[in-house]
Amino acid sequence: MEFRMLGPLEAWHDGVPVPLGDQQQRFVLVVLLLHANKPVAPARLAEIVWPPGEAKPTLVRSYIKRLRDVVQQAGDVSIETTPTGYLLRLGDDQLDTVRFDRLRAQAAEVRADDPRRAITLLREAVGLWRGKFLEDIDIDRVGGAEVISPDESYPDTVGDLAELELEAGDHRSARDRLRPLVKADPASQRHAALLMRALLAGGDQVGALRVFAGTREALAGLRMEPGPVLRKLAARAERGDPPSSLPSRPGGFTGRAAELAAVEAAALAGRRAVWVSGAPGVGKTGLAVEAAHRLRDRFPDGQLLVRLNGFTPGVPETAVGDALAELLVELGTPPEQIPATVGRKVRLYQDALWGTRTLVVLDNAATPEQIRPLLPDADGCLAIVTSRRMGDPDTGVSVRLSPLAPEEATELFQALTDPPRVRGRAADVAAVVKRCGFLPMPIRVAAALFRRHDRWPLAHLLRLLEEGGPWGADDGIAAVRVSFQQLGAPQRALFRLLGSLPGPDVDIAGGAALAGCSPAEARLLLNDLHEVSLLEEAAPERYHMLDPLKEFAADGSPPEQALVRLLDFYLVTLAAAVAAAYPFDRAQLPAPDRSCATTPVFADAEAGLRWIVAERDNLVAAIHYAASHDLPEHTWRLAVLLWRYFHTTNQFEDWIATLELAWEIVSADEGNDYGQAHVLLRLATAHDRSGQLAEALERAAQALPKWRRLGDPRGEAATLCALAIPTIELGRHDQAMAHLAAALEKYEQTEDRRGEAHALSMLGYLNELHGNLDVALEQHAAAARILREIGHLQGLAHTLNNLGSVQEKLGLLTEAQSSYTDAHAYAAEVGDQCVEAYALNYLGNVHRKRGRYAEAVRYHDKAKEVAANVPDADLLTQLYLDRGATALARGARQEALSACKSALDLADGHGNRTYRARAHRGVAATLHAMGEHEGAVNHWTAAEAEFADLALPEAGEIREERAALECACSR
Repeated sequence: MEFRMLGPLEAWHDGVPVPLGDQQQRFVLVVLLLHANKPVAPARLAEIVWPPGEAKPTLVRSYIKRLRDVVQQAGDVSIETTPTGYLLRLGDDQLDTVRFDRLRAQAAEVRADDPRRAITLLREAVGLWRGKFLEDIDIDRVGGAEVISPDESYPDTVGDLAELELEAGDHRSARDRLRPLVKADPASQRHAALLMRALLAGGDQVGALRVFAGTREALAGLRMEPGPVLRKLAARAERGDPPSSLPSRPGGFTGRAAELAAVEAAALAGRRAVWVSGAPGVGKTGLAVEAAHRLRDRFPDGQLLVRLNGFTPGVPETAVGDALAELLVELGTPPEQIPATVGRKVRLYQDALWGTRTLVVLDNAATPEQIRPLLPDADGCLAIVTSRRMGDPDTGVSVRLSPLAPEEATELFQALTDPPRVRGRAADVAAVVKRCGFLPMPIRVAAALFRRHDRWPLAHLLRLLEEGGPWGADDGIAAVRVSFQQLGAPQRALFRLLGSLPGPDVDIAGGAALAGCSPAEARLLLNDLHEVSLLEEAAPERYHMLDPLKEFAADGSPPEQALVRLLDFYLVTLAAAVAAAYPFDRAQLPAPDRSCATTPVFADAEAGLRWIVAERDNLVAAIHYAASHDLPEHTWRLAVLLWRYFHTTNQFEDWIATLELAWEIVSADEGNDYGQAHVLLRLATAHDRSGQLAEALERAAQALPKWRRLGDPRGEAATLCALAIPTIELGRHDQAMAHLAAALEKYEQTEDRRGEAHALSMLGYLNELHGNLDVALEQHAAAARILREIGHLQGLAHTLNNLGSVQEKLGLLTEAQSSYTDAHAYAAEVGDQCVEAYALNYLGNVHRKRGRYAEAVRYHDKAKEVAANVPDADLLTQLYLDRGATALARGARQEALSACKSALDLADGHGNRTYRARAHRGVAATLHAMGEHEGAVNHWTAAEAEFADLALPEAGEIREERAALECACSR
């Protein structure tokens, strides 16, 4: 006999359905099935199935007898009476829920080694489902909340099966299986992504976009946004191609059959990485790019390349965080949503790869340590690493490149040149490639030179190579030297300059600044160098130089004047880009104090930000170059101009590192109040955001007298606000109030309305802390009006959160919810995840106060998800405090205690006294609710003392609360 619960309750024997009696009898059977092969006490059975007082032992025995009559005809099922109760004995294959679990477990065991067998097993498992679990049974009559439904396992299993079917190329089965699932739950991002992949595999781009639109709408109802995987698939559906940053395939690629086969075998075997190593010029990058192009069909969700500069002359190796940021942007993550810390970037990167088949080329790695965080963890993804050094056993399959075989080297040269010119010249070609060391890079340079001089006989090229010396000799690279010698003077000069380029690449305008010519002339010069394979095109009109070529090009000291021109270009252009991207900062930007004829014009904020993102690595490299070459003005001005971009995109490490370097340089110039004031102000903000309150206060205090000596009221007002914020957090509220009042006066004098609104809102926050709610309400409302008038959405979002907090305390929950909702919308529009997370969290608080605990938890969870990318100490503490309050309200006391203790740890760590007092209060209230009154006493006392010392009204609230208690907590 076979019992089925994955749908309506059924029993079958020999292919015929078995009648199971009336509804009460079916309830008893379900309880026995749910406890199959385990005894159920008669009293417990009666307690589960019948309302209190209705069931009698005789009634239970009567139904057991009837069920025995039902099952005895099969002979393979029995209901036994044991000393501890009734036991339904049956085999594993006789109950569909047990079969389902067994099939899933078997599929998981064989999935890696035998995916086709896993597909067969999962198809059988999915086929057991005929509807919802026990859909014709009242669950409350068979155990209620104690019944663990396997319904959630069904969509997971369908998803697992669809992934395997997609990998096997059966996109139609996956599509048909997923459609009803996505229709039933359009907010499931995993299933929507799988369905979009299946539709795209079948060429249905419109259908994929419809799925994306439906899921986006469903998520919007939950105040969520589609994740990076869905966004990437939608972009692919719109463009028709997956994201790719691969360069074009190297022309005339020849040989390397065994090495390519090794890469392809690793991909087929599901390995996560291949490490390609070899000498300079041996063709590591060319092989990686060729392999990536050949594997496009296996990795349809994207092929990405990031240059790690492990051995690039004059350029520091790419930091892991910077490489992750570049990859995340390629995967569709907006720059402002990229986390600040490496750990969070790694998590977001791995999440973006999850569920996809993406190939990543990690070019020119310095060490295994550099690439380990960049290796995909997701099944179905592959990394190809190139490096001069060997990898470690855990960094992938090792492929070591040697020079080409002579015949392959000859084939490559012939493929890159005009066949009639080398026909019948086998001996000369062999001599040419031998002079090139049988290495692809110099062979390509020699072939490009030969193509350009179409009247040269091959013997002439060979003679020049022989005069230039062999590859690897002390006097240089023969093919590169000969090609260099054939260049015109302007091209040779630019080639040498590019060898000392402080950053990884250069665009046309930067090349023009470096060469001291017009952009049109620079375009021609760069094209000339590209034509003879002395430059590579990294992106349209953006060039970089291969490391061996850069080593050769840097063999000489370039005129410092040229690099100063390039730094001038970066400084003047960055000032223009920042002014366009962040227009409200214009009045407080330092003047570039330089000029540059090649600076482009930025039509709007998007164009300015796009330039900053593209040049970000070059700008950081320029700051380091300027600092090490006695160029203090370039150092500090570039660092100060970059601060807002780093601030908005949460790149705290680079923000603080570049400003600390700038301070180290500018502090040596005792008379430079202007530069020191600018650097100190931005450092104060950076330290405050990262929870380093003492450092923030020190930097702001150092900056204030400098602004006063400069007679700059705007700078003085901004610094007073920068002083006030850590002063508030350290509990010196009267002092902070004085700072903010003075700042407000300065802002009003200079007619800086953005600053005026900021100071007003901060004063409102302080008044709210001290219980002056009517004053606070008026100040926040006034700040919001100003910010709406001037269109400063980011500031408006922040102020609306503050306004909502006051409305909430006044009991105006509807108004507070409206303020928080608007704040969230504005923050999401401008990409400010910090303010967005606060708004979501506060919406959760409103729902808690209305008794809607499930809604409150949902908003808190979403706030936590958004805040994962924001290393703001105050935000994280607030989230813990409010999650703890909601957990306590719904009776989850252990969860509440854990959250409040986490808040206390954070507040202790960064010194915010108000948060510390609130955290002590949260811990005390939770321990009291748990009956641990002795443990609560110390926390009640600490909270009351801290609030009293801060002169906050919560001190009185705690005294009254404790006085009303009839336990040890009242002491």
